[in-house]
Amino acid sequence: MGAAVAARLAARGDRVALLDRDPRGLEPVAKALGHDEPPEPGRTTPDGACSVHVADVASREEVEEAVRAVEEHQGPVTALVNAAGVLHTGDLTDYDDEAWHHTLAVNTTGVFVVSTAAARRMRERRSGAIVTIASNAARVPRAHMGAYAASKAASQSLTLTLGLELGPLGIRCNVVAPGSTDTPMLRSMWSGEQDRAATLEGDPAAFRVGIPLGKVAVPDDIAHTVAFLLSPEANHITLATVAVDGGAALGAA
Repeated sequence: MGAAVAARLAARGDRVALLDRDPRGLEPVAKALGHDEPPEPGRTTPDGACSVHVADVASREEVEEAVRAVEEHQGPVTALVNAAGVLHTGDLTDYDDEAWHHTLAVNTTGVFVVSTAAARRMRERRSGAIVTIASNAARVPRAHMGAYAASKAASQSLTLTLGLELGPLGIRCNVVAPGSTDTPMLRSMWSGEQDRAATLEGDPAAFRVGIPLGKVAVPDDIAHTVAFLLSPEANHITLATVAVDGGAALGAA
């Protein structure tokens, strides 16, 4: 999803800064946006259109350094997309403590750290927009996904709270809540065609309805929505949660 968002924003002429803890994960995205292969961390393309930064989103020190570098080489941060996410599945009663802390560190603490680092700078300029990619699981219980759902609910809540606090300064904060989307994360949950069919048609044993539109989303479906919420066309939209899930949450998100 993050790659699709970066491509969509770059295509409309936005300057893009990519951040990930794993530089190898950034290579194909950076190359598509004009970087040499492999991209050098901290380096900006000659036209200033794209830069690459390596940081753990849960590390205040690393994130602050990355944001400082972005503003030094590409100008003020005017928009932020929180797209980092991890998933560990399992029943909560048997859930591994390490997996719990990792899930919360990336999906919740990461949103807090990166959002506040960007928001402090936006606050000084009294403008900006933040979009957090959460999940429809934040509002609809999912068996075996309790930690993920809790982390996404927390990230949704803190994003909307931030929007409430920053609204008077003209800073908009919104949430996009995808459902099942064709990504490596979703495919890791499928062991065969039966699991894919259950995603589309529902699974009574897991208390899940299917997807009314009858199809799984693709990352660009999410990217289009994120790009809209960051655009001038959405200049009166804040504190909103937009479900992009083919109706799977039946409007609950």
